[in-house]
Amino acid sequence: MVAIHLEAAPSDPAVGRGRRLVAPVVTAAATALATVYVAQVDPNQPGHYPLCPTYALAGIWCPGCGMLRATHDLAHLDVAGAMARNPIAPLVLLGLVVLWGAWAWSRWTGRPVRWQPAPWTPWVVGALVLAFTVARNIPGWTWASPA
Repeated sequence: MVAIHLEAAPSDPAVGRGRRLVAPVVTAAATALATVYVAQVDPNQPGHYPLCPTYALAGIWCPGCGMLRATHDLAHLDVAGAMARNPIAPLVLLGLVVLWGAWAWSRWTGRPVRWQPAPWTPWVVGALVLAFTVARNIPGWTWASPA
């Protein structure tokens, strides 16, 4: 049985709130800059970004293939385009925003974040990622491919 137990250490009360928020703010700023770059430099044009290593080495689309193009589409508020490039991209990106929010809130309040998923959670997530990888490499299933 696999169990993941994550608990952030409580913040030192002697450290001010502004200082505790430095890491989340820097992370948000770096992410915003990277997103602006991806929004400006179109990944659909060849030569701007490297090829996916999984696709280059194995010739299959990994679960992340199309994520950069989906991010470009989402930066231009094209949700349908993002779904066409990688159907899980909006969910993954939304999940990352929620995780960042929990982290920032934890730093703001000085209280730890406690998350105790069910023991089967890693198995389900792994099975879903594997199923998505297989589905996007089935010939003719264009709904899952990033092409």
